[in-house]
Amino acid sequence: MEKKTVLSGIQPSGILTLGNYVGALRNWSLLQQDDRFCYYCVANLHAITVKQDAEALNRRTLEAAALLLACGIDPKRSALFIQSHVKEHTELAWVLNCGTYIGELNRMTQFKDKSQRHADNINAGLFTYPVLMAADILLYQASYIPVGKDQKQHVELARDIAIRFNKNYGDAFIVPEPIIPKLGGKIMSLTDPTKKMSKSDPNPNSYIAITDEPSVILKKFKRAVTDSEGIIAYDPERPGVTNLLSIYCTFTGKTPEEAVAEFAGQGYGKLKTAVADAVIAELEPIQNEYKRLLDEKTYLKSVLDDGAAQARSTARKTVDDVLRRVGLDATVM
Repeated sequence: MEKKTVLSGIQPSGILTLGNYVGALRNWSLLQQDDRFCYYCVANLHAITVKQDAEALNRRTLEAAALLLACGIDPKRSALFIQSHVKEHTELAWVLNCGTYIGELNRMTQFKDKSQRHADNINAGLFTYPVLMAADILLYQASYIPVGKDQKQHVELARDIAIRFNKNYGDAFIVPEPIIPKLGGKIMSLTDPTKKMSKSDPNPNSYIAITDEPSVILKKFKRAVTDSEGIIAYDPERPGVTNLLSIYCTFTGKTPEEAVAEFAGQGYGKLKTAVADAVIAELEPIQNEYKRLLDEKTYLKSVLDDGAAQARSTARKTVDDVLRRVGLDATVM
């Protein structure tokens, strides 16, 4: 049976939060199954749409790779690589740019959000970011794309680009499907539970970083916003309590109904401590492995070199086929 391909990536933009872990990293290791092959990249090309310090970006790129391995990525079952080490990403992105409409890019909500946050640097790369993401996906003929809810729009654009290209030039690309976690797919801010948990939030109490020490995690959960009613209920009208229950269920495997019954009449203090304990229990072994891997630079380099070689082998075949289809291989008749 032919294996299906999975592709996803994460930016090395500093702090990776509980939202990144639940929405992406936690699920990536689970997708490493016998009937699938996974390509996972540290998407450093996407990171430079925002001004970066070169030394810091290189360091964070390696840290992100180490964290992916610590979260369960197995180099024997997946290709883990750095995006910029596979030049085909940018090569395909240019071809796809020429088949993507300005109106499609104008509708991208992430561009609007980032433009507001970085008003002094609204660059062309920020605008065409979704096309590079489409190239990331389509290069590897990926069938499944594990993403958080906020990235679903980008996968939908990648699908539209693939369908249009296939219609115009023949079936060059597999049309991908997004995989979105049903529960805990979107972790909300601890200080403003109406907004997504974000590493760019200036208030560090709003997010749990994957590398936060256990004592820090406990302190942040204890400070999490709830409400004045003191009633444990899974209710969208009460986003603070619902967010805590969602996190608890995500890390314990319990249903919202089971969690509500467990904490009935106990107040928010018990719930917050229990959520912190569940998160710490899962993150602490990951943190220990992450620290170990950062001390094993030779091993880390070998994994990334091997992953890039695997990725280039597949990506080159796709790009050569695309160039031939659009008339850019300059074949002598």
